[in-house]
Amino acid sequence: MKGRKIYNRIAVLRRERGISRKELAEIIGVNSQTVGYLEREEYNPSLDLALRIGAYFGFPVEFIFSVEPMKPMSQELLERHASD
Repeated sequence: MKGRKIYNRIAVLRRERGISRKELAEIIGVNSQTVGYLEREEYNPSLDLALRIGAYFGFPVEFIFSVEPMKPMSQELLERHASD
């Protein structure tokens, strides 16, 4: 069975933190090529890897990963703030 495509915000979050793919890979315990595959949405992360990425960035997994195309983060934050 072919898995669903998983969209993500890894590249945006990584650039905001000012870290390279290699640095992120070392932090989350994977090869830097894996980070590239994730950012290009060519590879779906395991649950464990998604949780490690979420923990590093300090966001829930569902803010970083989605089965639907992602809205810009600013729009997502505004919508979440409006619903509080």
